[in-house]
Amino acid sequence: MSFGRLIAFSGVDGAGKSTQIDMLREALSKQGVRARMFWARGGYTPTLELLKRCLRRLKPGSLPPPGPSQERDRKFGSSRVRRVWLLLAILDLMLWYGILLRWRVFFGATVLADRYLEDTALDFRRNFPSESFERWFSWRLLRWLSPKPEQRFLLIVPPAESARRGLQKNEPFPDSPETLEFRHRAYCQMAEQDGWFVIDCLQSVDTVHQAIWARLQS
Repeated sequence: MSFGRLIAFSGVDGAGKSTQIDMLREALSKQGVRARMFWARGGYTPTLELLKRCLRRLKPGSLPPPGPSQERDRKFGSSRVRRVWLLLAILDLMLWYGILLRWRVFFGATVLADRYLEDTALDFRRNFPSESFERWFSWRLLRWLSPKPEQRFLLIVPPAESARRGLQKNEPFPDSPETLEFRHRAYCQMAEQDGWFVIDCLQSVDTVHQAIWARLQS
């Protein structure tokens, strides 16, 4: 049985990515394969979150509080602020994807990525629709530096189910119905592209896991 060095899980919130990664890690462990989970969301990596906390402490009021707010909307009303934020987020992902993740893959680790570049691109398009970041040299460089997953799983549930599961998990900053619809449409469009193994996650957790496991065995 062969397994990809990098296995990426993408899809809507509440589709069960974390659950399936945990189940796959356990299944791989029984086969003697030690897999590592890897999570990095553009603009919200542990590195940037630490920097934000330090900046808020050293210079109160310099950043809006976490989550949606009028203050946040006001600050990001500036194109300059949006572009600086996007550039910092992209440069940060070069560290996480282009160096740290590539390093692990290069040295033979089996890595299970919870979200990947496509998920971050979707976030950026939703939050900053007026910024053509995908044309930027920095974004193209990030894509070039990031290792290519050998398996890409796309987990999908309808917006209403995503919202219901978010409530069950007590998400601190749940997406609006409009954002859930946007994400669902975007992921359904991605599902039509080559390279994705698409799974309807309205099925039971065990059924989804079996589909993932069978795919990795093929």
